Amino acid sequence: MPVSQFRGYVDVIDTHSGIIRGWAINLRNPFRPAQIHVIMDGQEVMQVLCDLPREDVRMTLHTPSEKLGFQFTLPQAAFDEEPHEISIRFEDRSALPFPNEEDPLTPHEVITFTQCPRTDYKSCIDGLHEGFLRGWVIAQHRPTEAWEGNVVISVQADGISLGTFRANHYRGDVTEALHCEPNCGFEVPIPQQFHDGIPHTFTVTTLPDHTPLAGSPFITALVDDQLTAKLVQIENTIANLHRQLTTLRRETHNLIPKRPLNLQHYDRWARRYYAHLSEQTALQRQAHPLKETPLISVLCPTWRPDEDDFRAAVESVIGQTYPHWELILVDDGSECPRTTKLIQDYCKSDKRIRSVVLPKNQGIAGATNAAIKAARGAYIAFFDHDDLLVDVALERMVRAALTTGAKLLYCDEDKVDAAGHFLEPNLKPDYDYRYLLGCNYICHLTVMEADLVRKIGPLEGQYNGAQDHDFLLRAVELISREAIHHVPEILYHWRKTPNSTASNIGNKSYAVKAGVECVTAHLHRQKIKATVSSIDRLSLYAIQWPFRKQPSVSIIIPFRDQLEMTRNCVESLLASQKYRQFEIILVDNFSVEKDTLAWLESVQNHKKVSVLRVEEPFNYARLNNRAASQSTSDQLLFLNNDVIITQPDFLTNMVHEALASPKIGAVGARLLYPNGTIQHAGVAVGPEVIGVHVHRLQPNTDFGYIGRIRLTHEVTAVTGAALMVPRTLFDEIGGFDETSLAVAYNDVDLCLKIRSSGHTIIYCATAEAIHHESYSRGSDDRPEHEARFFHEKQVMFERWKENLLFKNDPAYPHYFRQDLRTFFDLRNPEDI
Repeated sequence: MPVSQFRGYVDVIDTHSGIIRGWAINLRNPFRPAQIHVIMDGQEVMQVLCDLPREDVRMTLHTPSEKLGFQFTLPQAAFDEEPHEISIRFEDRSALPFPNEEDPLTPHEVITFTQCPRTDYKSCIDGLHEGFLRGWVIAQHRPTEAWEGNVVISVQADGISLGTFRANHYRGDVTEALHCEPNCGFEVPIPQQFHDGIPHTFTVTTLPDHTPLAGSPFITALVDDQLTAKLVQIENTIANLHRQLTTLRRETHNLIPKRPLNLQHYDRWARRYYAHLSEQTALQRQAHPLKETPLISVLCPTWRPDEDDFRAAVESVIGQTYPHWELILVDDGSECPRTTKLIQDYCKSDKRIRSVVLPKNQGIAGATNAAIKAARGAYIAFFDHDDLLVDVALERMVRAALTTGAKLLYCDEDKVDAAGHFLEPNLKPDYDYRYLLGCNYICHLTVMEADLVRKIGPLEGQYNGAQDHDFLLRAVELISREAIHHVPEILYHWRKTPNSTASNIGNKSYAVKAGVECVTAHLHRQKIKATVSSIDRLSLYAIQWPFRKQPSVSIIIPFRDQLEMTRNCVESLLASQKYRQFEIILVDNFSVEKDTLAWLESVQNHKKVSVLRVEEPFNYARLNNRAASQSTSDQLLFLNNDVIITQPDFLTNMVHEALASPKIGAVGARLLYPNGTIQHAGVAVGPEVIGVHVHRLQPNTDFGYIGRIRLTHEVTAVTGAALMVPRTLFDEIGGFDETSLAVAYNDVDLCLKIRSSGHTIIYCATAEAIHHESYSRGSDDRPEHEARFFHEKQVMFERWKENLLFKNDPAYPHYFRQDLRTFFDLRNPEDI
């Protein structure tokens, strides 16, 4: 038997990580590193070059080179809890032996490897910024599973533990690059003791397996942050000076590095906001005194309240800066001496407080009705016995009522917990009827003209738990959209206690049933026998419209080659849709590939498909306009060729939303990235961003901010990737701007024209499709597109900068930034 020219040995077999280390040499050519072949279950799975330094082996064998070592990790397929036979072969197919602990003189040629799935990581330490060590890490537990965030990490500085952290900060950049879960970032504050200008070693590892992150260990020196501290002192000094120093204060303020606040810091943000609100209200009061001071009746039904909460509620009314109010406390048959005495004491202490005592409990609706009968004010405000009014609440609401002439007004609200922390704000859009059908987003604080309240009629006890939602729906049946006004200030605190609805809707599950019934009843009064259902047993409601009419729809799909994507788009539509009255107009923008042209010849034989060939440079707006001009359908659905629709009732849901009101001018869909995260759930507009997709990259299963992902509602714009608009309206407003907005922003521009014409735009949460974003034309960030993209952005800004819809998007609360994470990152209170 010939002797092999190779020698080698396996030193380490790590059964946990699957790492195998050892050395090997080609005796006939010791200057060239040997190559080994790794065999698993009889199949070669990798080749490894033995070129790692092994000075110990060189000294023992007296070889001319130290490049003798190897190290490799078994492939993921080995980590499936099944036994696998592993062997290592040289180039001449002789075996490299594995150690045999039981008989060292008889090594193994084959070993059996059995191990549970191994977690793989991708990570990066970004570095230090404003005193925080930042980075990201994602994990994959099995080869077939998605990459996940929320990894637990350990951080050390010079061997000293700084603690254990969870990498769950939002990192949209990582998600966009790697198509993984967005909550994967970390920001670890570095203690002051390390801000000494001396280099320190920072180590970041995953737990529990202590895998180092890429870039760890990280060595750097931190300078002392005395400059920031000094600037803060200067800012505080300037803030107390005369108003003429505002410019200097702002300049100094901008020099101070600050991290933007978001909903996770809401309590801190809210305290700054309320101080600023009080200051601004005082300035407004001085500059523009109220010419009228109508009496406002605050109605407060009560039944055995917690004494401390009740006292705080009443005191919040007494502490109002607007003095012209009456507080009507209704004792709803509580038969509680303590409650009775509390009410009597308050009535004696302030003549503006009156009581109504009911002989027996009538429930929230009955008690409120009793208060309405007793009210003397020109306006009525509805108030719960354990909640709180901000001190300027009534002043701001009355001023808004007198300024706008509105008959129904509502404001924004938040919650306050037992420890006095502000949390979970409900920051609302301007009046949105479609959103109101899906949930009582108006809630607190609601103020109405007293005459309107009495015209609506009494609250219905059959809807207790949703009696206020029913009352609002009956109100909007009587008044115009223009008579409803949103006061964009946070003026109401909803107390969050263990037994409150604010803490757990499950405590009032009957309210969900009542909500379904009151929305159903409202629609029936509107002669619409729709089916209303609860979403996930919450007080969020989905509506199945009863419309049987099937208006014709032209689906317009521009494309150029990209055969596989375009064919998938068309075939998925033809195969999936229950809705029958549609045609597809394929706008072929100069396709040249033989396979594409052959497919076009074939597909236009389908009775629902026609092809319009346009041999011009790419102009998205013009391509769509050309196709629309040839359509005679009732509705136009502009669809990108990278949108794949398999939901059978996609067209049905879109059309039904379009038919729900003659005021609806456009409908957009819920679009997902292929990884299941949100690509489009409506577009917010504004000078900072022109147009931004809200809730982008959030999981499709999320509800979004106050249900906005799952609830159909009004938005100011939707993407042109799946945009339905009535053909006659599209013609009236001139279609897409093909002159100045050939590629970007033409959909936002179209939507702003639709909104300016008095129509509304609907995001249809129940119409869902997959969107391979920018597949068809690529990203606007590419250098060759930069000049065109900049020009189109400037066109939009100049065209719409004075338009109120654009300056302050009515569907997007002004508290939130648009240039960062939508519905999450907050603007500075002083800038609102």
